[in-house]
Formats: sequence, C-alpha cells, structure tokens
Amino acid sequence: MKLNHSLKLLFCLLLIGLSSHAQESVQLILPEGFQSEVLGKDLGKTRHLTVTDQGVIYLNRSKLAEDGSSLLMIKGGKTKSFGTLPGTGVELHNGYLYASSNSAIYRYPLNSDGEVTDTQHPELIVSGLADHGRDNAKPFTFDGKGNLYVTIGSWNDPCRDETGKGIMPCTILDSAGGIWQFSADQTNQDFEDGKRYATGVKNAVALTWNHQTQSLFTAVHGRGQFHDKYPQYYTAQQSAELPAETLYELQDGDDAGWPYIYYDQLQKKKIQAPEYGGDGKKTGGENALDPLVAFPAHLGPNDLLFYTGKMFPKKYRNGAFVAFHGQSPELKKGYLVAFVPFKKGKPSGNWEIFADNFAGVDLAAPTGPIQHRPCGLAQGPDGALYVCDDLGGTLFKITYEK
Repeated sequence: MKLNHSLKLLFCLLLIGLSSHAQESVQLILPEGFQSEVLGKDLGKTRHLTVTDQGVIYLNRSKLAEDGSSLLMIKGGKTKSFGTLPGTGVELHNGYLYASSNSAIYRYPLNSDGEVTDTQHPELIVSGLADHGRDNAKPFTFDGKGNLYVTIGSWNDPCRDETGKGIMPCTILDSAGGIWQFSADQTNQDFEDGKRYATGVKNAVALTWNHQTQSLFTAVHGRGQFHDKYPQYYTAQQSAELPAETLYELQDGDDAGWPYIYYDQLQKKKIQAPEYGGDGKKTGGENALDPLVAFPAHLGPNDLLFYTGKMFPKKYRNGAFVAFHGQSPELKKGYLVAFVPFKKGKPSGNWEIFADNFAGVDLAAPTGPIQHRPCGLAQGPDGALYVCDDLGGTLFKITYEK
C-alpha cells in the first residue's frame, strides 16, 4: 500500500522526533543547589572511572569499542582511546594508571600532566584471577601502604551443585566470593601470590579504601532465585524483595557469610540460606559480619566513593556515595546514586537518594526503555562528582553552587 504525500511527511517528522528524543540527555533529579552536565555521550560500556589531579579523566570499558580499544582518556574535551583488555576497575596509584581486565590487573606510567604516553606496553601486576563469565568484574583499590585489594566474584550465585544442594563446604570460596590482597607495586604476580583478605561476599563490585578510617569498605550484590527454586518457603514477592544489598567495613580475616546466609532487611536478621537448610525464617551466621547498611534487593551496587572534597555542603563530607546499577521491585526505584551519611567513620543516618532519573522513565509505570545505568563514581580535584553509565555510555559531572 502506498502512502500519500501528507502521510509520508508525517511519518518522516515522527521519525525525526523520535531520533531527536533518543539523543537527548536525561535531566538528573538532584538536591537543591546541585547541577549536572553531560561531558560525553556514546562512550561505550563505561564501567569505572578516575580523575587525576590535573583533571584528566580515565574510563574503563567492559567491552571493546568500535575502534578495538578498552580504555578512554578525556582531557580538555578531547578523547584518546587505548588498551585492548576490557574490564571494570581503573585507579590512580603512585604515578601510574592501573586498570583491570576480567582476569588481571596492569598499569601504565603517567607523565607530569597526568597522561598515559606509552599506551602499547602496560606492566602486568596480577594475573590468573578467576573468570568464569559471570560476575567476573575485577574492581580494586589501594590502602596507601603498599597493598592492592581486588574483588573476585562468584560465578555460582548460591554455591549450589548439580542436584540443587549447597556445596558444603563451599569450595568456591578458595578462589572467589571474597577480596584478595596483593602487592600494589610488584609486577608479574599470580593468583597464588595473593592473600584472601576477606571472604563471604558474593560479588563486591563496589570497593574502596577509606583513608579516614584506614579500612576497606564494600557494597555487595546479593543472591537471587528464592521463589524459583524454593516456592515452599518464598513467595514471588519475597523473592523480588530479598535479600538485601549490603554495605560492609572489612578487616583482615572477616567473613560476611555467603553462601551459607543472607541478610533479610525486612526481618533485620541474618537468615540461613535454603541450600543449607534454611526456610526463610531460621537465622544463622552468628559469627558472620553484620552489614553496616542494608539496601533494598536487586539495586546492584557497582561503585562506592567516600567524599572528601570541599565543593559539596558539609553534610556530604566523609559520607559514602553508592552507584546503583539495577532497580528495586520493592521501591519501584533504581538506576540512581545514593548517599549514606557518615560520622566518625560510621553510618550516622538513613541512606537517601542523591541523584535520580538516570533511567529517564518512571519505573513504577515505565513508558519506554531505560536510558542510563550508573556504574562508576569519581571525585574531581575541585570536588565535583563524576558518574558514568555502561548502558548509554554517558559521562555526567555533578557540581554544587550556593
């Protein structure tokens, strides 16, 4: 059937309007006095990022860009791509840019302007980190005392065997489901050279060292599949709302309890996992670490940053920003950056939504696709907060003016 001229014109205008709308950036919802601007679009699957003292921005991507590169440098609005090992983590340490693939960590020297000049010869720091294709990101951080800490997530959500029972003891914990410590400056280390620093965290993508408390913090992805596998104990709604995503402060030797327990934020208790004899009510993990904060299920914390700048109001000083990569069926909210107030190194109040509307749609009644999923956080030398997303490949800068 042929369209007449008027219908053709209307159809073309509609396509132009849809295309224009798709290219528009969302307007973030922020507290009073805060503004956001978009520094880059279509940057690829940008995961974590870092900013040098000179204001040079580096981003790591989980998939190679069209030009075959994994890392991205942005300086003065100009971009430079390099690297061929896609991953998540990227950090600055002692004059080097460190980055991770899904199985290794490597570094590039920086010049006095904060730039990587030799992009062809990165030094290998650690290799042989478990990569089984699921929950395989390798975020990392430094303690300033010569140590590097890296997450090795578990590829088996509940440490379940082929029969559906929990593996006892969970042998996966020997090489995953925890945080490992390595030397920050020694090259050519292998997995066996590291030390398991903390265990019982299924997938700690949000990981950082708090230099005020001199301790390691992480926000952890919880497990799933309660109703799917155990409908006798869990309703579909309970499965959608459990378990909590959890924030921990970790010391050497700590155990957060995965896979044997999970934290139920509704009952405010550590509950024995059904694979290990639990029924949704039986408590467990008496010796396991208690979370500092319990967030709603399935929000997917993907980065954690303690704010030390002076641009933002005093209430944010030394508090924690968390980038949430998913959404909560309980809240009907998600794809947001949250803030947890801290005082004297401990949470001092309820967590709150700081930056919202990355999704660009009302998640309670969505009318279109999700536009952005916040993934990485970084603080600039002026105290600005940078946020990148790995769906739209957009880089946001959040500032504050009185």
